[in-house]
Amino acid sequence: MPTNFYFQSGNTSGTTNEQRLMEDLVIESLKIYGHDVYYLPRTTYDQNDILGEDPLAFFAQFYPIEMYLNNVQGYEGDGDIFSKFGFEIRDQASFVVSKRRWDESVNTYATDLQLPRPTEGDLLYFPKTKTFFEIKYVDYKNPFFQLGKIYVYTLTCQTFEVSSERFNTGNTEIDSIMDAKSQDVFAWQLLKEGTGLLLLETGDSITLQNYDTKLIDPLSDNNDFELQGEGILDFTTINPFGEIQVKT
Repeated sequence: MPTNFYFQSGNTSGTTNEQRLMEDLVIESLKIYGHDVYYLPRTTYDQNDILGEDPLAFFAQFYPIEMYLNNVQGYEGDGDIFSKFGFEIRDQASFVVSKRRWDESVNTYATDLQLPRPTEGDLLYFPKTKTFFEIKYVDYKNPFFQLGKIYVYTLTCQTFEVSSERFNTGNTEIDSIMDAKSQDVFAWQLLKEGTGLLLLETGDSITLQNYDTKLIDPLSDNNDFELQGEGILDFTTINPFGEIQVKT
């Protein structure tokens, strides 16, 4: 039998004092070798249960907590690549966070958590490189039951692809970075003195003249596509998309 009556109380579960000591050593190690990271839970509004997507989701909270970066030689993943969709950054990273510190720093205060643990779809902001990571997978059983208990979560993350999500966390650094990358047209609308958009008689809103995707994203080629498209479609004809002619 794999037992020792001088340790683990004669079984493989460990005693409370042994588990507490092990957990304290893990937390101390993370504080020494870890980095300050901000955890941003995703607030869902109308999530599609089939696709798991919510186009109206936003981020309104942030929680600082120490995490250990497993990738000691830099980010992993596919890195920077050119694809048919343009230039993409597919860096991946693995973060380790203490389960007890998670409960103390995040789970106790957060009001919009989907699960009582780090959740896939939530974000991490790494101030050292000013990078946003999206959590893709949470491993909560590695290392596997040392002294009969789980002490950490291992978060597998990938660089976050911005899609004009709303950020109103109250953290100036986080909100300013994401606002500068957002192409949300509603952020460039003419507003009333109180609340709401200033609308025309037709019900349409007024977009400010300085809204230009070229200024927000220097790599965008919207204007190039528009100029090339003008030479392809001839809207002077009755039906530019086919040969069907309308009888007059």
